[in-house]
Amino acid sequence: MKFLRILLWFTVVWTFCLAMLGAYVRLSDAGLGCPDWPGCYGRITPPEQQHEIAHAEKHFGGEVDPAKGWKEMVHRYCVGGLSLLLLAALILTARHRRELNVNVPMLLAPVAVIVFQALLGMWTVTLKLMPIVVTSHLIGGLTLLATITLIASRASLSQQALSGRSWVWLALVVVIAQIVLGGWVSSNYAGLACDGFPACRGSFAPPPGLLDALHPDRQLGLTASGAPLTIDHLAAIHWLHRLGALVVLAVVGGLAWRLRRIQPRWAKLLGLALVVQLTLGIVNAVYSLPLPAAVAHNGGAGLLVVLLTALLASTRSENTDAQSHAQYSFAR
Repeated sequence: MKFLRILLWFTVVWTFCLAMLGAYVRLSDAGLGCPDWPGCYGRITPPEQQHEIAHAEKHFGGEVDPAKGWKEMVHRYCVGGLSLLLLAALILTARHRRELNVNVPMLLAPVAVIVFQALLGMWTVTLKLMPIVVTSHLIGGLTLLATITLIASRASLSQQALSGRSWVWLALVVVIAQIVLGGWVSSNYAGLACDGFPACRGSFAPPPGLLDALHPDRQLGLTASGAPLTIDHLAAIHWLHRLGALVVLAVVGGLAWRLRRIQPRWAKLLGLALVVQLTLGIVNAVYSLPLPAAVAHNGGAGLLVVLLTALLASTRSENTDAQSHAQYSFAR
């Protein structure tokens, strides 16, 4: 059983690292390093020799960049490795699900997510980085991280009663919403649209064109009507993400403050993760999105998801305990 718990948490770590690798591929502009799927220019490895590059450019068009191709293919190979690792972990967990307090829907959820992730990975290439697909791919990766964390936490952590557990749910919903906004910023390449901090382009008011920029059914760089996105559209996306950061600060910070006496360890972990994430966001805004900080910012979002999911999995509502006690007393 100890081996299984280690395997589950190793799968969590692999998924977390894979999410950061995906962010690195996207932020280094290598999302279309391979214009086809699942191979790369019809091969299992990117073309590197001159004759291979010439052949690829002739049949696929465009300019071949082997370095970007390798980034994309390494990411795909890591996804394949995670699929095998996850399958083994879930099969073993299914055999001991009663002892580990894990039910069948929990086991099926990551399988469904990873299948949908594979489809999103294909659509990301075939639909030429369509923002809604790229953002969904990011959310799918973090959803997979959350479902595996839930299983690992239920299998490893003892449950304790927690008053105000709805605060944890609220914090998780707010963080997920902020991640969606962050994904929309990244998939629309709006990370540098707001020059200056804390104001956006010298103003705290929302730039014009926010509703057009948020329209999901559009191609990269275009509005829904087919007109090019302007800097105002991109700045509006970025502005909304900054506003979301204030909401995350209030809700997650409030949760950490609420937990400081009843769950001090969780309070410290959440508080530290929140401070690091906000600091990385400010660094990205002030220093024009340095790649290491931008990738780490994605990792910080994943860490908040892991902590909040684990906290939910390791706690139960005090109302549930009270109801169970009342039912037991009535039965007697």
